[in-house]
Amino acid sequence: MKKIVLVMVSLLVYGFTNAQEAKFGVMAGLDFASAKGVYPGGSISETETGFYLGALVDFTVSNQFHIQPELELVFIKDSKQLQLPILAKVVVVDKLSLLLGPDLLFDLDKKTPGVKTFGLGLDFGGAYDINKNLSIEAKYNLGLTNLIENAPSGYSAKISGFFAGVGYKF
Repeated sequence: MKKIVLVMVSLLVYGFTNAQEAKFGVMAGLDFASAKGVYPGGSISETETGFYLGALVDFTVSNQFHIQPELELVFIKDSKQLQLPILAKVVVVDKLSLLLGPDLLFDLDKKTPGVKTFGLGLDFGGAYDINKNLSIEAKYNLGLTNLIENAPSGYSAKISGFFAGVGYKF
């Protein structure tokens, strides 16, 4: 799993830094996570507040369009996750951008029988650049993967979350 993440990050960094301007940065914030389970005849949901730390690379493709892969370590209660969102960043007006893209989720805890350790999500949100180095970001991660292995018909478990944080670009 670690090899997959390292290869993906290396390819993204190598592929974009040769031709575009790249800014590296760090980020931190809160994650308001929700887990939802569905079963025949009902559902159950649970919410927890956690935090995340991470790194990002902002590749300028044009004045209005950037690609921003992020690598986030998310801590929620007793669990740890590694998330790799690859975001399209579209500048709407000066300093305000929309974010949209896929998010790869890797569960870093010991494997629980019957629970997948890899998931896919969709991130969407916005970012505001306070100045050339400091920004704030808010995004929602919609969990798309049913995390129950070999789930019977009508059963599913998904994790989603609202992220709010600050970033600093060097």
